[in-house]
Parts: sequence; C-alpha cells; structure tokens
Amino acid sequence: MSLFIGGYQGRQIRRRYLERILISVATFGILYWLGINFIKSPSQFFQASIIGLSNGVLYALIALGYTLVYGIIELINFAHGDLFMLSAVFSANFITIWFHKESSGPAAWGVFFMCLVSVMLAAASVNIGIERFAYRRLRRAPKLAPLITAVGVSFVLQFIGLRWNGSGPKTWNSVLPAGKLSFSGISIPYTTMISFAVTIPLLLLMSWIVTRTRQGKAMRATAQDQDAARLMGINVDRTISFTFALGGALAGAAGLLFQQTRGLTSYNLGYQLGLIAFTSAVMGGIGNLQGAVLGALLIGLIQGLNDGLPIGLGQQWSQTVVFSILILLMAFKPTGLLGKAVTEKV
Repeated sequence: MSLFIGGYQGRQIRRRYLERILISVATFGILYWLGINFIKSPSQFFQASIIGLSNGVLYALIALGYTLVYGIIELINFAHGDLFMLSAVFSANFITIWFHKESSGPAAWGVFFMCLVSVMLAAASVNIGIERFAYRRLRRAPKLAPLITAVGVSFVLQFIGLRWNGSGPKTWNSVLPAGKLSFSGISIPYTTMISFAVTIPLLLLMSWIVTRTRQGKAMRATAQDQDAARLMGINVDRTISFTFALGGALAGAAGLLFQQTRGLTSYNLGYQLGLIAFTSAVMGGIGNLQGAVLGALLIGLIQGLNDGLPIGLGQQWSQTVVFSILILLMAFKPTGLLGKAVTEKV
C-alpha cells in the first residue's frame, strides 16, 4: 500500500513539475514575442492593444450574460448571442429607420441615448420572456433538456433576425462622431472612446447591483442553494427572472455599441460574437463575473495583438490562436483563470 501511495504521489509530483515547466516555457515565449514587437514598433503595439481592449469590453458585455445565467441555474444559454444580434438589428432600425438619423449631431446623440435605454429594456424583456416560457418548467429536468431548449430558442431568435434583417449583411451609418484623437503616432477613434465611456459604467453598475444590493444578495443565495433561499423567504422565480433581465440588458447595450461602431448587422452575428463571448466566460471561469470580464479583455487583447502587430500570424489565424490558448488553459486549469472547483450537489 505504501509503495502504491509513493508511486502515485511521485507521478503527481512529476506531473505538476512538467506543468510548471510547460507554463514557464509558454509564458517566456509570449513575453518574448510581445517584447520583440514592442521594440520593433511601440506605436503599433499600443494601437493594436487599444483595438483589442475596445473589442474586449464589447465581449465582456455579452460574456456576462452567459456567466450570470450559468452562475444561478447552471444553464448555458445558447440563445444569448442571438439576443445580442437582435439588439443590434433593433438599434439600427430605431436610429436609422424610425428616427431617421444617419449623421452625427446633437439631436442624433440624443436618439443614441434613447436607443440605449430602449434596447436594454427590450432585450431584458425578451430574456425574461424566454426564461418564463422556455426554461422555467425545465429547472428540475435533466440538464440535457434545457440545453436542447436553449439551442431551439437560439434558432427561433435567429429566424426572427433573418426575417427582420434579411439574409445578407446590412451596413448602416453611425451617428457617433467620426473623428479620432491622435498623439505620438497612436490614434484613438471617438467611437472607441464612447464605447469605453458607455461600457465601463455599465460593468461597474452591474457589479454594484450583484455585490451591494439586496437583490444581488438574493441572486448569490439562489445561485448557492435554491431550496435554502426559498426557506429564507427569497422569491426564487423573481430572482432568476431579474438575473435574465440583467444579462439581457447588457446584451442590448452590446448590440447598440456593435452596430454603431462597426456599422454592420447580420442575422448570424450572434453565432460569431456569441461564441467568442462564451469562450471569454469559460476562459475566465464560467459563473465568475470578474472572470468573464478578465477573459473577455484577454481574448480581445490576443486578437488585437495577433492581428495588428508586425510579427504575428495575422487575422486569418485569429480564432485559431484564441481557441488554441483556451484548449491549453483548460488542460492545465479546467475551472478557468478565476474559477473555483466545486463539488456536485446531490
């Protein structure tokens, strides 16, 4: 028995030693690559970083919807990406067709903020409806049932987007200022600055709601144990609906920012951006709010640096690089960067 334990412990020690070596080699390689690119072109390095961070904050808004829902009912809501897509289509129609704004100006900026409030409310309402009519009855069902239902809801939302937007991508004029701020060879578009100005307060507000408010405490209690939360007088159904509303509102804001900064809508947009956002949530630790933001920023930076640095694989390899890093991370830390191992409830 002692020989068996010793042999097992020895294998575990060798495994941990090998993991540390591989992590050290990978870290050194990444730092070496970043250092060479920084020395070669500092301005291009910072420019690519800014672009990556601007993409990262957008991914964060979408990723938080995935991680909020998973954290409270352990459901991967595959329809969330398509809710983001519908929000982008809604925003384009709201600004351009319903209010006839196609150029920047004070009146158009007012419509933009009206659209921000409207699309967040609309996306939150849709997400509440999805939870109420598609997911609520399946909470006690085997996990495969709500998962398949989420895929079905995704197809329904995608069909709505197809009928509303059309089968091909559509381009739209932006009402945001078109200039840029330049210094030391680095250019920051005003649209990027506005994205940060809208996104960061929303992320801080969401964090405050979850960590500081009574409803946030109810969310955390429900996520930990629904039955115990009911015994403490918490309305679990209302708390879960509120969580879906919060995630939907963030997806609505992301849809508006994407539509106005990229000038594009497409019925399959939710699949592309939703997959990246879901990857962000997994990389940071699914169910962990800070992890979702960290994972989104890291993926945005990885894409931006890979696409924009003088020595890189290029845009055609961007997703390959991201998912290769994700696979390596999951092999060594399956719970994600900030995730914690939990025991299965029985």
